[in-house]
Amino acid sequence: MTMSPITPDPTLDLVLERDIDVPRDLVWAAWTTPEHLQQWFAPRPWTVAECQLDLRPGGLFRAVMRSPEGQEFPGDGCFLEVVPHERLVWTDALLPGYRPAPEPFFTAVIELRDSGGGTRYTATALHRDPEGRARHEAMGFLDGWGTVLDQLVAHVRAMRG
Repeated sequence: MTMSPITPDPTLDLVLERDIDVPRDLVWAAWTTPEHLQQWFAPRPWTVAECQLDLRPGGLFRAVMRSPEGQEFPGDGCFLEVVPHERLVWTDALLPGYRPAPEPFFTAVIELRDSGGGTRYTATALHRDPEGRARHEAMGFLDGWGTVLDQLVAHVRAMRG
C-alpha cells in the first residue's frame, strides 16, 4: 500500500522524531494492543484507566487518562489509516464510524521505519489553526510525548524479556 506523505506545517503541527533502539514490530505491538498501550501511553504518575482500539479505518481509538488524584479524562477518536508496522493515523475530530466529534483538537500520525537495528519513530500532531498548535505545545506536547516515548521504549524492552 502506498501511503500519502505527511508534510508538517510548522505553523500548525508539532513533530517528535527520534531513533529508538527497539524493533519496529514490537513498537507496533505496543501501539496496537490495548494491554500494552495502557502500560506506557500516559506520562507517569498519570495512568491509562481504559483503552479500546478497533484497528481499521472508521474504528474506535479510546484512551481514558487518569490523573494521580483519580480524575479521568476520556479521549475518543477514530482511526483514519492503519498500515501495519508502518503508520497509524487517528483523529479526535471524528468519532467511530466517521461521526463528527463535538470538540475536535488534533489528528495524530505515528510513523515507523527501520533504522539501523531499531526504529525511526515519528509522531506528528496536526492542528486546524495556529491557536490549537500553541495550546497543544503549551500543554507540554514535546515533553509529554517524549516522556511516553521513553516509557514505550522501556515497555518494549521489558516485552522482549
